[in-house]
Amino acid sequence: MRIKVLALSLIGCCSAMAWAQQKEPTKPAETEVYEPVPPKVRVNEKGIPSDAIVLFDGSNLDAWMSGRDGDAAQWTLNADGSMTVKDKAGDIRTRQEFGSVQLHIEWKSPAEVQRKGQNRGNSGIFLQDRYEVQVLDNNNNDTYVNGQVGSIYKQAIPLAMASKPSGEWNTYDIIYHAPVFGKLGEVIQKGSLTVIHNGVLIQDHFELLGTTEYIGWPKNKPHGKGAIRLQDHRDNSRVSYRNIWVRELE
Repeated sequence: MRIKVLALSLIGCCSAMAWAQQKEPTKPAETEVYEPVPPKVRVNEKGIPSDAIVLFDGSNLDAWMSGRDGDAAQWTLNADGSMTVKDKAGDIRTRQEFGSVQLHIEWKSPAEVQRKGQNRGNSGIFLQDRYEVQVLDNNNNDTYVNGQVGSIYKQAIPLAMASKPSGEWNTYDIIYHAPVFGKLGEVIQKGSLTVIHNGVLIQDHFELLGTTEYIGWPKNKPHGKGAIRLQDHRDNSRVSYRNIWVRELE
């Protein structure tokens, strides 16, 4: 009975036909499941869950390294607990690699507006070093919509543009499910991204077409866990980040 009841809890995995073939429950207990019991997670005064891995709290860049050569990250550490892209220092990436995650990250473009289009406040957040959620100052600054703020770069136009004014802090809460590959390298299950920007849903479980390429079509080369990477767009973008934490979903 326990096995049967547990199966009933997995409704998302069962077809309508399979349900039609089962006897209708006649007692409440027949559809009640008592295990596995979810672990308890507490959220502290800073909004960080107790099972989160803190990647940046403003004190140091120890969790990060240069994406160019693996040396210490060279971005600028600020007195307000943030870090800012150091122009032409290159991308930075986490020392730890991840699969599926819940990622919280805050960012802001500079208050002083310079340049336009893709050269204004441009950075990016890469999941598994391959799949980019775009960071860009789009305030009164039009660009191609599959490359605007909150886009899955060159793949998914955001459902809304929810940016704060230039110079104010934005929040991304990202749910990322890594793709699954078969023994022959084929995609068994596509990766997906959900993005909430300042409390607004802007990407709703978008299934990735593959890597987010600047030029060319998405690629689907098999891979395992990968780093979270933050982009230096090399245009003196002066984008800043703070309060970065992640929860592993595997």
